[in-house]
Amino acid sequence: MSKHFLNLKDLTKTEILDLVKQAIDLKGSEKNSDYLHGKYLALIFEKSSTRTRVSFEVAMSQLGGTASFLSTKDLQLGRGEPLEDTAKVISSMADAIVLRTINHSTIEIFAENSSVPIINGLSDLSHPCQLLADLTTYQEENGDIEGKAVAWIGDYNNVCHTYLEAAEILDFELRIGCPNQFLPSHLKENKNLKIFDNPNEAASGASLISTDVWVSMGDEEEIDERTKAFSKFQVTTELLDEADENVIFLHCLPAIRGQEVTSEVMEDERSKVWQQAENRLHAQKALLISLLG
Repeated sequence: MSKHFLNLKDLTKTEILDLVKQAIDLKGSEKNSDYLHGKYLALIFEKSSTRTRVSFEVAMSQLGGTASFLSTKDLQLGRGEPLEDTAKVISSMADAIVLRTINHSTIEIFAENSSVPIINGLSDLSHPCQLLADLTTYQEENGDIEGKAVAWIGDYNNVCHTYLEAAEILDFELRIGCPNQFLPSHLKENKNLKIFDNPNEAASGASLISTDVWVSMGDEEEIDERTKAFSKFQVTTELLDEADENVIFLHCLPAIRGQEVTSEVMEDERSKVWQQAENRLHAQKALLISLLG
């Protein structure tokens, strides 16, 4: 396994499937162990967080290690210390570092200057830890994802980008339903990617439907334009009815009910968002053991 976990594509298909299996095994075992006894995990966050912060802190505690949250405002980064210097200092003391950053380049600079594993806790480019949880949830509910159809309804953001990486590695079809003006110009359809400007067509026959907020952190100035453009791309129970009979709905959260998803879908029996959120803990425990154990 690669020293760092910056993007899902840092892992091979076998490594991803092994992590998913281990996550499910850990979920079914006793909470506490000593896999990472004496290990220390530093959490450096530029952006606010609920699931990423809590899941990593709890994961380290249950594995016998320690984690602490370090806001960039409280570090010397906030006073202008170069990223390279901070990476060298903290990695000389910590056993691994989780970074949640505005710019993906920040994570890359840390990785280049760190002597310990760097984990992407979210960047503007990708959110690989989220996909480990999503893939774990799908495996629990529907088994092997290879050859299946997955529909992403809404904005092409960091989570959608990582779904595309997953589709290419694990060989499933990702169907993106998104207004054309919000799609990157470099996207080209292939056997793993189909693009639709109609959400119903994207959802037809899919065994997994996922979405995210229409306005990500940093895009607030586009809120009016985005709300208008995405108004027809809401996930509703009617949209779920277009999908496979065994479809599950996932959302990385937080969700804005009444915008990208209705309250009815969030509480629908096909919705696995709470299971998915819990699986952040188990998937990240598997990841930490693989990197540090």
